[in-house]
Amino acid sequence: MARHQVNAEDEDLLLELGEDLSLAEKPSRTAREERIIAGFEDIERFVETHGRLPQHGADKDIFERLYAVRLEAIRGSAECCAVLAEHDRRGLLRENATRVAPPEDVMEDAALLAELGVSADEQDLTALTHVRPRAEIRAAEEIAQRTPCEDFEIFKPLFQNVQEELRQGIRQTRPFRHDAQIKQGQFFILGGQKVYVADMGEEFKAPNGDLDARLRAVYDNGTESNILRRSLQRALHKDEAGRRITDPSVGPLFSDTHVDGDMESGTIYVLRSLSDHPFVQEHRNIIHKIGVTGGDLQRRIAGARLDPTFLMADVEIVATYQLSNINRVKLENLMHRFFETARLDITIKDRFGNPVVPREWFIAPLSVIDAAVSKIRDGSIVNSFYDAAAGEIAERLAD
Repeated sequence: MARHQVNAEDEDLLLELGEDLSLAEKPSRTAREERIIAGFEDIERFVETHGRLPQHGADKDIFERLYAVRLEAIRGSAECCAVLAEHDRRGLLRENATRVAPPEDVMEDAALLAELGVSADEQDLTALTHVRPRAEIRAAEEIAQRTPCEDFEIFKPLFQNVQEELRQGIRQTRPFRHDAQIKQGQFFILGGQKVYVADMGEEFKAPNGDLDARLRAVYDNGTESNILRRSLQRALHKDEAGRRITDPSVGPLFSDTHVDGDMESGTIYVLRSLSDHPFVQEHRNIIHKIGVTGGDLQRRIAGARLDPTFLMADVEIVATYQLSNINRVKLENLMHRFFETARLDITIKDRFGNPVVPREWFIAPLSVIDAAVSKIRDGSIVNSFYDAAAGEIAERLAD
């Protein structure tokens, strides 16, 4: 606002009222100087209220830590000290004033405040006008600028494998709940895209007291972001289709408790085909269909000669294994995955002449199938694999 000139009559009037004209002519401060003074006055109010200088440390209030970082910045600025010389009634700017924290703590607090959107350098010394609103920070974090993932070729096979494991039932998706955790190495579905937590930085305490961490999140479209863990949690919870992808696991195939999809009992069955197909005839003793059913097996195989799943031929039952409290789908997928390298590659025409490729027949001796079931029972199958060339089960080498 422009200053008005004081004319002679006004001077006489002011003198009669005892006013000091020198104050009226005092030049106004710049906007920057006003900001510096305002920021320092906050520190003075803190000292007046608490009887001590603001201090650094994870156990301190976020505002106190802000004032402590600001005081360090002011003390290190010759310009700020000159502006505040006549305001420093308590001597807070003196060189011998008590230092409130070692340099490493100052850097730690400065880094934390930077995470919160607070700048404490010479250009930003005002009170809370430089603290970004939390809503603004959350919005920015949840959008989290994505950039091209330069080493996506490393992650692409992981996404492909997860998709296949979902198809086979080895992994499943679950709704993301409030109390769900996010850990390095986990997969999620957000906005219709798979997300892989490739890396997680060191944890730090957020303003509300909860622990947070910076993540490297890789997306199946070849991008990545460095979103905060709590921001990813919020985004997954807000997304009605947000899901976590379970870890691959054999799961509770044999247990005393029930989960969704469990049956009271079930049967692993091994069938041999009576087909007159030349290849099947030649290798009949080592070609087997492996399946799992919760119903009557005889009813299951009735009409096999009309079903391409059974090679359009009758079958004979060569082995059955009775199991309790099994997840049939999960168990069958496990068996088929274990013998994947020995899957029979054959095309059969159905009764209408259409070609069909059966998927549940494998070239494996009955003794090997029996051994695989035993390994499922004792849980050691996770450390084994079927060597189709040798026709035997081998142990995985330790990394």
